[in-house]
Amino acid sequence: MQAPIDKEQADDPAFRDRDRGGLTMGSIVETTLMSLDGQVRDPMRFAMPYFDADAQADALELLQAHDAMVFGRRTFEALGAAWEGQSGEFADRINAIRKYVVSSTLTEADWGNSQIVTGDPVTEVKALKDEHERGLVTYGHGQLSRALLANGLIDVVRFNVHPVVVGGDAEPLQEQTNAFTLTGARTRGSGVVVLTYRTKA
Repeated sequence: MQAPIDKEQADDPAFRDRDRGGLTMGSIVETTLMSLDGQVRDPMRFAMPYFDADAQADALELLQAHDAMVFGRRTFEALGAAWEGQSGEFADRINAIRKYVVSSTLTEADWGNSQIVTGDPVTEVKALKDEHERGLVTYGHGQLSRALLANGLIDVVRFNVHPVVVGGDAEPLQEQTNAFTLTGARTRGSGVVVLTYRTKA
């Protein structure tokens, strides 16, 4: 039986059923790990020391509320290398959840419950979004997420801003301007600030 959804979740656009007035209908939620100086590339090099019990509980809650995950190849391979074979509540969930990796070059997806998706990324992910009633989660803001955002397929963006300066040139989040609506802000004990934005009015 699905766990009941509390009022805070019900007020979050990531959990709303847009078509029936209920909850969790085909949304895509992006979670991006970011440094203070705007670095989002290869976030595990700076974010893992901050992935404490609070962060794991937050990540677990998000995955439990959704049907599946969708990634580009680089994120899929990095997360698979980090979590496959690990144990614990979050590890068990990310290893078990249905995972789609969008790639035209990947030939095998050995991480459990994973499927390679070929074809046009926007078209394929739109079909997945329509298929999964409780929606999808994606991690990172790489090429796939930028394409999905540009085509109106991402509904909620959650930036986890880490209290560390990485250095180097920050990769632009998006080529065009996107105006989001802030729906939540929370500071963890580790100093990570979680900012939640709705991408549509």
